[in-house]
Amino acid sequence: MNRIGITTTVPVEVLLAAGYQVTDLNNIFVTSEDYSEYIDLAEKDGFPKSSCAWIKGIYGVCLKEGIKEIVGVVEGDCSNTRALLEVLELKGVKVYPFAYPHSHQLKDVKEALDKFMALFNVSREDVEDVREKLNKVRALVKRLDKLTYLDNKATGFENHLYQVSSSDFNGDFNRFGEELKTLIAEIKERNPIDKKLRLGFIGVPPMTIDIYEYVEKFDASFVYSEVQREFAFPRADEHDNIYQQYYDYTYVYDLDFRLKYIKREIELRNLDGLIHYTQAFCYREIENIVIKQELDIPILNISGDKLNRLDSRTKLRIEAFLDMLGDLKEGRL
Repeated sequence: MNRIGITTTVPVEVLLAAGYQVTDLNNIFVTSEDYSEYIDLAEKDGFPKSSCAWIKGIYGVCLKEGIKEIVGVVEGDCSNTRALLEVLELKGVKVYPFAYPHSHQLKDVKEALDKFMALFNVSREDVEDVREKLNKVRALVKRLDKLTYLDNKATGFENHLYQVSSSDFNGDFNRFGEELKTLIAEIKERNPIDKKLRLGFIGVPPMTIDIYEYVEKFDASFVYSEVQREFAFPRADEHDNIYQQYYDYTYVYDLDFRLKYIKREIELRNLDGLIHYTQAFCYREIENIVIKQELDIPILNISGDKLNRLDSRTKLRIEAFLDMLGDLKEGRL
């Protein structure tokens, strides 16, 4: 089975139907003990220090892990991906661009997906067959999410991990599903997690994944991870076909579309506050202006760069934010 890398969530059903083993390069990068070597490799090859660490990490992983083919999202995700693909092509990697249409019209989504299927020589019937199988696994991820925000038994990190891993199902969706079944059975036997503050995480998945554990020191827990949840397509079972499913994928379209669902989840999950994570040198940092204007809930914006652990300044800001939320909840402010 040939291996193909992806730069973010793409129509994985198409790649699986074409017989590929799919690898999300982000997940290899951020979970590596020596993650910085991927960044160093990119900077050695000329990537500027002022460019996004994720882009450099993807580049480094692609070369070091010997990825020969890659699908890169050139519209709807990182604005630097197009240049990344050009450099990787120069290095001998076969690249396949995919674009989520800016128009966010169903007919344009259908056209983009049909072109993607034709590129990999697979039929819609084959793709729908794979989608049906994947949606059974996604239903398990959805159950884990409910164990986080309804039953209060799964941790925020567990929810984050399996949602973000749904971009490639760790290379084997059958094994991923069995692992989830075992985990869910174990979580059901736990006592509920009793935390005063219910937090939401919005924005790109963090490099600083210790944030999930850190907030628990202050009587708080994350019960919502916005983009990670979208990677798992939580509304896939509501749609009749792959076109509708990817039309309803919020992360890659306009901010108003994302905010509609974020507002819904704030109310559904009874959130006390949001932490909005952005990556340094990313255009999405600017979106924080709109987000703070549109959402009627306390929001802390934090930014990450090359570190995969929270720095002291960010920890202090989070602690102060959680103290403020606690005072608000107890009526002291």
